[in-house]
Amino acid sequence: MARAVPETHDEILAAAARRFAVTGYKGTSLQDIAREVGCSKATVLYHFANKEALLCELMAPAIAMLEALDARLAEHVGADAQRVAAEGFVDLAVRFRREIALLRGEFPDLLQQPAFAHVQQISERLITAFAGHSDRPAARIAALVVLAGIAETCGEFLDIPDEQLRPALLAVARRALEPTT
Repeated sequence: MARAVPETHDEILAAAARRFAVTGYKGTSLQDIAREVGCSKATVLYHFANKEALLCELMAPAIAMLEALDARLAEHVGADAQRVAAEGFVDLAVRFRREIALLRGEFPDLLQQPAFAHVQQISERLITAFAGHSDRPAARIAALVVLAGIAETCGEFLDIPDEQLRPALLAVARRALEPTT
């Protein structure tokens, strides 16, 4: 018995998220997504202009939260910037860890797409905040390691409850980041 055509694009989004998690963004075709939903590729294209549009919609809430964090960081410097960056990014990464998991290993390539170009600039400002606005190489290295480590950890440990993951990540960030005072 054939499946009915999806009535909303939510089924297509859910199927895209599952396919991206299994075979990656690059390794997933619109036909793969259509097959998973049980519809035609034309139906997928009726709901979404292309694969990038699917990814953009999947990532929109996480990117909105990242943009809000970026705006908050503009008001802070030094140790205060480190604290706001660590708490804000940990909250984002924990909340959107499933989205992070499905993009693991492909994030640098995805940042090259026009829809995500501004995320690279936000990431650079986030590293600066994690470094406490220090230009010392050790501070910037620690900042990048912590930022990448938080994202990788959230993508890896999907089974750890938020209430355990968040404090553990914040404790590691505090230990790894150089004090700015």
